Amino acid sequence: MLILVDADACPVKKEVEKVARAKGIKVVMLIDTSHELKSDYSEIITVSKGRDSVDLALINMTSAGDVVITQDYGVATMALAKKAYAISQNGLVYDDSNIDQLLFERHISQKIRRSGGKSGKFKKRTVEDNIKFEKCFEKLINGLKL
Repeated sequence: MLILVDADACPVKKEVEKVARAKGIKVVMLIDTSHELKSDYSEIITVSKGRDSVDLALINMTSAGDVVITQDYGVATMALAKKAYAISQNGLVYDDSNIDQLLFERHISQKIRRSGGKSGKFKKRTVEDNIKFEKCFEKLINGLKL
C-alpha cells in the first residue's frame, strides 16, 4: 500500500507524514516543477508543469488498496475506479455514495462561474481543519488491512 498525495496545494502534508510514519506506510508526494518540496520521510516526485500533469502521474501510479489524498473530485473518481481509497484535505472520504453528487455540484459551480456568477466563498484554513483531517485520515488508515 502507498499513500499518494496531490501535493501542489496540499495543506496537510505534515499530518499525512505523521500518520504514515506511525504506521510505517510509504508516502509519495507529487508536485509539478513550479513547486518545491522537501521531506525526510516522503518520496517526492516532480513532474512537468502542465494542466493535470500531477493528476495523471498520480493516477498512473495508483493501485488497488492505495490511499490518494486530493481535493480534485476527478482524481478521486479515478482513484475509486482503480479500487483505491481517496480522501480530501478536509477529511472527506470519497466513496461511491458521495462522488456523483460532488461531481454534479462541481459541474453546476463551473457553469455559474462561466456565466459570470460566484459559486461560494472559501474560508481561511484553520488549525482545527488540519486536526479534523488528521483524525479522519487516521480513522481511514486504521480501517484498512495493512
